[in-house]
Amino acid sequence: MQHGFVKVGVCKPGLKVADCEYNGNAIIEEGKRYKELGAKILVFPELSITSYTCGDLFLQEPLLNGALEALHKIKEETAEWDTMLVVGLPFMFQSRLFNVAAVMMNGKLLGLIPKTYVPSYQEFYEGRHFQGWQGDSVEVKVGEDVVKLGTRQIFCCAQVPALRVAVEICEDLWAPIPPSSYHAQEGATVILNLSASDEMIGKAAYRRELVRGQSARTLTAYLYGGAGYGESSTDLVFGGHGIICENGRIINEREPFSEGLCISEVDVNKLESERRRIGTFPTQHEGNYEKQSFAFDKIDETSLSRRFSATPFVPSDSNTRDKRCEEILNIQSQGLAKRLQHIGCKNAVIGLSGGLDSTLALLVTVRAYERLRLDKKGITAITMPCFGTTKRTHDNAQNMAQALGVSFKEVPIKDAVLGHFRDIGHDANVQDVTYENSQARERTQVLMDYANEVGGIVIGTGDLSELALGWATYNGDHMSMYGVNASIPKTLIRYLVSYYADHAESEILKKVLYDVLDTPVSPELLPPKEGEISQKTEELVGPYELHDFFLYYMMRFGFMPEKILRMAATAFEGKYDPDEIDSWLKTFYQRFFSQAFKRSCLPDGPKVGSVALSPRGDFRMPSDAVVNGFLRRNHEEDHS
Repeated sequence: MQHGFVKVGVCKPGLKVADCEYNGNAIIEEGKRYKELGAKILVFPELSITSYTCGDLFLQEPLLNGALEALHKIKEETAEWDTMLVVGLPFMFQSRLFNVAAVMMNGKLLGLIPKTYVPSYQEFYEGRHFQGWQGDSVEVKVGEDVVKLGTRQIFCCAQVPALRVAVEICEDLWAPIPPSSYHAQEGATVILNLSASDEMIGKAAYRRELVRGQSARTLTAYLYGGAGYGESSTDLVFGGHGIICENGRIINEREPFSEGLCISEVDVNKLESERRRIGTFPTQHEGNYEKQSFAFDKIDETSLSRRFSATPFVPSDSNTRDKRCEEILNIQSQGLAKRLQHIGCKNAVIGLSGGLDSTLALLVTVRAYERLRLDKKGITAITMPCFGTTKRTHDNAQNMAQALGVSFKEVPIKDAVLGHFRDIGHDANVQDVTYENSQARERTQVLMDYANEVGGIVIGTGDLSELALGWATYNGDHMSMYGVNASIPKTLIRYLVSYYADHAESEILKKVLYDVLDTPVSPELLPPKEGEISQKTEELVGPYELHDFFLYYMMRFGFMPEKILRMAATAFEGKYDPDEIDSWLKTFYQRFFSQAFKRSCLPDGPKVGSVALSPRGDFRMPSDAVVNGFLRRNHEEDHS
């Protein structure tokens, strides 16, 4: 459970109606399969000890006594497992019958949670046998255990403080305000639902959306375990639907009528992080909540079966990705259109290098002009060749501008930069930071002054990845009047340009955009070698796909560097070795802190996703913050 990963399972034992002894053994055998894979929390279906479809047999003492006997056997047989099991059974209290979930661990019963909302509509007749629970918890004796019976119970892990477990049962989720809403407000991070929802056309999809919505709304991991094969099919059929959901995202699912295990790891530290971020997440104090501590005998690293996308900013599904690209382009172009309209400006100036960032900025600007029905000739794309410019990028810039129907202007800056070198006494043969930055600042001066000349504004091209790393020349490409790419990382920019190319009507534009995508990322500030780009950004600061991965999990969830390293090693397995990832992770943190001053004076620009670095609201960081605490490695186990 290191780094907050808890392996959980949603079990589907093969049951027999009203055969408690058989069902108890089936629960034990099914649980073994999950336990051997390291599962620490297991949830079984509603009334799993008796089966859900016993009908009026629930009123018979042999069934009720058999259920308690089976519960005792399960508890004894699993005492050495170091696993929390939650099973369902009928339970008699003060001459009334309740549908309850029994929480047990290490040979002890921890609590009984009764169902709050008992259905009485046509296909169910639970109301004929069971009462819904109302009111506070009460103390009951079950065998040798004295436990609480009530809905307001949360089980808190002593070693992993972020692991706090609560339970609701089937119909409770369908209520206007499910009990899990209150559980989450009281601190629960994992919700278990023991269910026996029958299958009908379209019901699985509806059930899935209910689970996703409640998980997202409560910022919890939600485990849904439905009854399956073995239940009576006299009138209904049960599919054994299993869902493991984390903050609205399904991380594993056993479809109805399918076989196999439903097991994964939920990240309770991630849920805690989300709650820290969202200041509106309420803290409820209903009173009379029982918060019981439990402890595992051993806290291990937790082997990870779930995968992490190597490109967390980019949707993995192609259909979703296309919709996301269209949405982002609309946000960018709408933001720029509003700015142009507000200041009454009909002229925009872009430094077009033939690279990815300036390409996207130009495409967005064209969209903004189309939105405002402005003449695209009001957009001037300026290429400014100097020491490092290659024929490939120069020609791509020119051909792109022509294909898009914007104005194109070439302003060579070599002589101006050499003149500047003479003014400040710099040797042009010394290709140091002065050599490079002088070109970047000269280009920005040209753009700014030409914008003044035509009464326009300079459109910034820098992206989120460059801002995070500080890979921009201060008061050079760092500055503009409106930065359309400011909250878009490099990995996402690649997909946006690719999307635009895929849908472009002009074959010339398609060809140019695809070649831009194939061009190495470079500021082109050093002379080329044999006509090819010699200065490749990713060889200097590291692969952008790694830095974007680091940035996402640092900014979005505030994870420990060790956890980010572990996740990256999983996501990029076979591509980068852990030592290489670790080296670039240190580079990321060092640059993120040392270059923070560049983010303190960013131009305006539209926020696109949940990760942004604008100092005006998204991320406020002192420019002189110290990185040391983020570079230290805690090689001991971290259970926080």
